[in-house]
Amino acid sequence: MSPVPSTQRTPVAVLGLLAATACASPAPPPLDAFLPSPDMVCYDRTTQPQTAVVDTHLHFRPFGGAPVPFDEVMGYLRETGVRFVNIYGIGQMLPVDSDCTYYLDCPGTPVVPTLKNDFANAASLLTSPPPGIHATLAMTFPDLSRPETILPAIELLDREYPGMFRWMGEVNLVKQALFGNAHRAVPRETIAEWAPFMEVLRERGIPIAIHSDLGSDDEPMKYLPLMHEVLSRYPDNKIVWMHMGLSLELKTLSAEDHVALLSEMLDEHPNLLLDITWRIIDDNYFSREENQPLYVDFLNRYSNRILPGTDFLASSNKDFEVYREELEVTSRILAFLDDEAFRNIALGENYFRLLGLEYGAPRVCGAGN
Repeated sequence: MSPVPSTQRTPVAVLGLLAATACASPAPPPLDAFLPSPDMVCYDRTTQPQTAVVDTHLHFRPFGGAPVPFDEVMGYLRETGVRFVNIYGIGQMLPVDSDCTYYLDCPGTPVVPTLKNDFANAASLLTSPPPGIHATLAMTFPDLSRPETILPAIELLDREYPGMFRWMGEVNLVKQALFGNAHRAVPRETIAEWAPFMEVLRERGIPIAIHSDLGSDDEPMKYLPLMHEVLSRYPDNKIVWMHMGLSLELKTLSAEDHVALLSEMLDEHPNLLLDITWRIIDDNYFSREENQPLYVDFLNRYSNRILPGTDFLASSNKDFEVYREELEVTSRILAFLDDEAFRNIALGENYFRLLGLEYGAPRVCGAGN
């Protein structure tokens, strides 16, 4: 069965591809299949999974309580065909004497920035390196409202785990969902004080992944000036904007306005990338019939600036089925993309290029790339 030409990936064609994939259920390609070689096997979208092989946004540690064991989460990745992962902690933890595991369940309880989860993740990776998975450790501790604390903490991680941390994030510039837990937007004037640690990231080629809500349904662009300030002050840093600026507080922004804004920002800032993780993007934007063509066209046009992932939170009340569902939901839009965009996003080419990894995405069978 020949692949459907990328220009003809209509919803009906995509449903056919998904059905064929489900029936055939071939084994996902192993990690070494992404090592460039003259014999590199192409990726057949008619029979192989339409889900991403890279999860750039996975929280191995919860806000509170016990996590899913490290090795178990790595097993989720192997089972679902994910071969590359960013190991996020949670930079803001609930107090140790709290019985909460999720901040929204306990308004009024403060979440406090900490290094604990970054140390725990590094120790887990050292003692139990995951076979068949390429893992990148992320620094999730930074409190962007207290930039004077960040460089000393980076230096501490350098001493304890030299060379292991190659990513920073998810860090919060403004996250409205945490306002009930003593979080506030970083003051605009504080962003200038980031310069010392941003210089270190720039020199090391480390991306910074920033959660920065655009706004709310009542004020959709209230916090956009904060992201503009970051991008204008640090044009040479690799900056990933989490969730395309969307959140649970912003469900009614028109797709036309959203796409126009993101297009303008990507055109203006060549080192900006977007993360399309978290199922609320699909639930509230991508999956709406009137929105989907706009977002598919946008992702095809800017396919070299997009990163996939789940935003899975490995708290003890989650299991493999939750991860599998979140991977499928956050990957749904990928099935509608043309072959070049699918290769860049789902097959990891953008991720490999961003981090300077030795891996490469296979070409899509029948495609011209």
